[in-house]
Amino acid sequence: MAKYMEFLVCFLIIVMDIVAGVLGIQAEVAENKVQNLRVWVFECRDPSYEAFKLGLAAVVLLCLAHVIANLLGGCVFIGSKEELDRSSSNRQLAAASLILSWVMLGIAFILLISGTLANSRSRKNCGIAHHRKLSIGGILCFFHGLFAVAYFISATAERKLHQHEQGQEKKPNQQQIPS
Repeated sequence: MAKYMEFLVCFLIIVMDIVAGVLGIQAEVAENKVQNLRVWVFECRDPSYEAFKLGLAAVVLLCLAHVIANLLGGCVFIGSKEELDRSSSNRQLAAASLILSWVMLGIAFILLISGTLANSRSRKNCGIAHHRKLSIGGILCFFHGLFAVAYFISATAERKLHQHEQGQEKKPNQQQIPS
């Protein structure tokens, strides 16, 4: 049953990140459909409520996928270079995937939020043209999904290995020597 649960969690994380990515790209498409006036690098455009809704949904799904991966994956902590050198490959992969998933979350979150907020205003927005924030944020959601699943799988494997090793250590101590 636990194997199915782990598969279900991985599937959930991937689906949430894919949907967040698609929503981010669709928000960019909706943003490009609104009327705009462009002179050199300056642009005046109306906000798109549709892009706002899609961008906000993408941000929420990205954050939910990250929370699920980190809460259910557990905590992998490496405090020093020596501990990194001594740790198993699963633990090293978990630490690297954790760092990369946080980096992807940070960049995608900033891009999606800034693109979403640009579409939340009730009046025209004029300034230097900033294009493709929502679509780049959506594409980074796909990479976040890969790193989040890699973290969940490697952290779960490391936890199971650690529990198995502790179980092996307890067995000899549990046996009583007959007197």
